[in-house]
Formats: sequence, C-alpha cells, structure tokens
Amino acid sequence: MTPKNVSGCAMGRWLMLALNRALLLDAQGRAITKHCKTSSDDWEEVQDFANRFYMPYSCTPIGKNVRPKSVMYAANINRIVVTRFSYGVPIYLDKFDPAQGKILVLTTLRGHLKHSVGATDSEITACGESFVADCSRTDYWLEGDGGHLQINLTIPHDVVAEIALSWFDAAPDDRLWREKVKFGGASSSWIALLEYAARLMSEAPEKVESGRIGAHLEEAICVELLRNWAGHANVLLTREPCGAAPRHVKWAENFIRAEAARAPTIAEIAREAGVSVRALSDAFRRFRDTTPGAFLREQRLQGVRNALLAAGPGDTVASIASSWGYVNFGMFARAYQRRFGELPSKTLGRARQR
Repeated sequence: MTPKNVSGCAMGRWLMLALNRALLLDAQGRAITKHCKTSSDDWEEVQDFANRFYMPYSCTPIGKNVRPKSVMYAANINRIVVTRFSYGVPIYLDKFDPAQGKILVLTTLRGHLKHSVGATDSEITACGESFVADCSRTDYWLEGDGGHLQINLTIPHDVVAEIALSWFDAAPDDRLWREKVKFGGASSSWIALLEYAARLMSEAPEKVESGRIGAHLEEAICVELLRNWAGHANVLLTREPCGAAPRHVKWAENFIRAEAARAPTIAEIAREAGVSVRALSDAFRRFRDTTPGAFLREQRLQGVRNALLAAGPGDTVASIASSWGYVNFGMFARAYQRRFGELPSKTLGRARQR
C-alpha cells in the first residue's frame, strides 16, 4: 500500500522504487515467467526486439567493439506496448521509421538519456523524468549512457488522436505532434499512473492486455499523456468555438468503429444514432470538420493497415482487404496509397521482414 504522511520527495522515491519492479514481479512478489529472451549480448537479437516492439531505427554503439548487455521485457496495455529496456552500453539512436505511425514515451529509471528537441537543442532525462516524441511526425534522436534503463510506451499515433477526439472533441494538429517535450518527475501524477499501470499488469496481466480494464487503462494513460504534452507545448486541446460534440456524434463514431469492416450505410449509422442523415452530417461537419462517410473510410483504411502490420504467414493483401469489405482491389490500393504514402503490398512486405 502507499505509505501515509510522507513528503513529496519521499513519495517520489517510493513510487520510483515500486516502478523499478515493473514487468519483473507478479502481485505475490514472484518473478514473472517470460517465454522469450529477456536479456542478450547479441546485437541482432536486441535489434529484432526493438523492431518488433518499437519500430525500425538505427542504433550506433558508442565505442569500439562494444557488445550489448541488454534488458528486454515487453507487455501490452490494450494497444499500448510497454517495455522495460536498456542496451547496457552507451548508444546513439536515430532514423526512426515514420511509416510505422508510432509515438514513443520514454521514462528513465536509471542513468540518463539525451533527447533531441530541435535542430541544435536537446533535453536530458534523469530518474523519474519522461520524454515524448511522435516519430510519425518529426525527426528524433537520442543518446543513452551506459547505465540507462527505461520503462517505455510505444503508442500508435492514431490511438492517441482517437482518444483526444473523444475527450477533447478535436484531434490535435502538428503544433502538438511535432513538439518533443520532457515532462513528469518522480513525484508527478504521470509517474503515479505508470506505477498504478505496472501494479495492474502484475495483478491481472490478461485483463490489462485486452478487454474493458485494458481499454480503460489505455485511455487514462493517453489522456494524462496528452495533458502533460499539450501543457508543456502550450497547445490548447479543446476546440472552443464549437463546444462539446452532442451525444449522437459520439454514438455514431462508436458504431462506425465497431462496424467499419462491413461498411454500414450512412442511413444505417444515422438510424443507430437516432437522428436523420442530414442532422448527423451537419453535426459531423460542425464538431468534427469531416463527414460520416469520410470518418468511416478512415476507420476502414486504418483497420486494413493494422491488419497488414500484424499479418500472419497465410495472409495476403487481398484476403485482408476482403475481410474489411473491399471488393475493388484497384480502387482500394489507390485509396490506401493516397492515405499512407505507400501501396498495401509494401506495408505487408515490411511486416514480413520483422
């Protein structure tokens, strides 16, 4: 239990001590059994872990003939990948793949990381401090000393944008996504939330990986991240002139997300939301600056992309596109390329190489 009547500094130390056990011990204090390697001194194994749980990027060890002494633990909170990770040696990382559409949130447990924030500026994070960079929207590099150890979150950009839209009635633009900021601190609410998440992962990992508890925790993490991110970037999250979106817009959005694979008609969506097609279209234009049809097309394309990136050995572009209701593969491929800047076959090919 959380100790009572302690100072902020003491509470920060207690939270960091608790967070240092993340992904290592279960609720009874026993070592969590992993079915994959959790340490390595082989660069190929370490890079394979990084490619699978982060994204492809370039790693340059600092020094000659350096072998890693890596720590590699991974778990999921719904769509968020949580990793406990270090190279065990000084490193320089850059060239993070923007096509993966990932946001990195790195929280330092030990050692120091140096992060790029501009063309010539950088920030250093020490114990309890976090750093966020949207690698799909901005270039990013970091440098770690030999003692670095982090708890990292890898979050799809679209997940954060989706939750921002639900909570703040407007998805942020590049004024936020391009900002790289340091935040948190050992006594911060962010670290307290990470410690709570780690505790839930140790007590009920299967419920956190998916289902309602996982979705709730994912949402809480993204909202707290957005609050910190926007506050340090001086970006307003709410769209003030329009106010909160009415209930039927949010109802329609939830219905579209749930039924996107079968491509419901706009009339069906309006009927489920309890309004006319015209009223629904007007509300989407006013509060979402889009249309129900455009929102549906986006959900379907995002669904296909996620399926391609997670494709199994027998999956093909055609089979995945068909499962999302596409019948004209030529039109689908053109729409996909316009949206993501590459053909679906290239996305699938990159997934096969992991």
